[in-house]
Amino acid sequence: MVIIGWADGSPKKGGRVISELRHLRTFEVVARTLSVTQAAKELHYAQSSVSDQILALERELGTELFDRTQRRLRLTPEGATLAEYAGRVFKLVEEARWAVAQPGDELVVGALETLCVHHMPEVLTWYRARYPHVRVRVGQGNRGELYDAVRRGDMELCLTFGDAPPDTALRSEKPAAEPLVVIVPPGHRLAERGEARFEELYGEPFLATERGCCFRKMFDGAFGTVLEPIAEVSSIGTLSACVAAGMGCALPPSLAVRAQADRREIAMVPVIDADLHTTTMTWLDRNSTKPTLVEFQKVLRARLGR
Repeated sequence: MVIIGWADGSPKKGGRVISELRHLRTFEVVARTLSVTQAAKELHYAQSSVSDQILALERELGTELFDRTQRRLRLTPEGATLAEYAGRVFKLVEEARWAVAQPGDELVVGALETLCVHHMPEVLTWYRARYPHVRVRVGQGNRGELYDAVRRGDMELCLTFGDAPPDTALRSEKPAAEPLVVIVPPGHRLAERGEARFEELYGEPFLATERGCCFRKMFDGAFGTVLEPIAEVSSIGTLSACVAAGMGCALPPSLAVRAQADRREIAMVPVIDADLHTTTMTWLDRNSTKPTLVEFQKVLRARLGR
């Protein structure tokens, strides 16, 4: 049973009571989407069941919650008030579920190899310290594999570079951005420079990853047809190793090569006119309130957004 109280919080005779929590959940979804069809799809109900639950709730409260005189549903003032309370109620419900979560809860996430290596260790350490009862499984793959896994429900969140594909079933957010840098061998003419421009790089031999890789898309987006790579390699690790050996230059995001630059295996030079490339987290919209996922997203925002 859910009691919708008065504005001043005082108990009063004749207070309105909602006896069915599922009716309130159905109302909350219809109020958010303003569509019985969309709500039925999200809740996996027949449209007639959604309509019947809304009517039952209106009878119980003795007021209309939606204005049905227009072609599109609109909340009445009473409906808008109830929608605000419903949001609070279900936030508390999710917090309660999280508070009593049992050992054995599991979260499956994935990322591009570079993001697995450079972001996941810290994120997982923080998450584990705060939520030790949750078992986290981490996978990696290319962009297509990761997005397909999220769509299928095999993975609850993935981390990639760049924009997520357009898909109404997915939601995404960009908690961090990384600049592109040019990496050069030690002793290269640009090695001691604090910055460079693209026009200064056109005569240099460049290596790149294979076509279809997100890093290759960054390279092609930066140079277009002006510069063709002298060689293609399979990974960022191989790319930076070839640069360290003096084979040529490369254009990765700074995150991917910072450790090698710190060890002075390569020199990392910021490119003034390079675009930032976002780190994007993507998940299924229907899982947006899942407690284990919500808490993992909080840790991602806190650690990646520093």
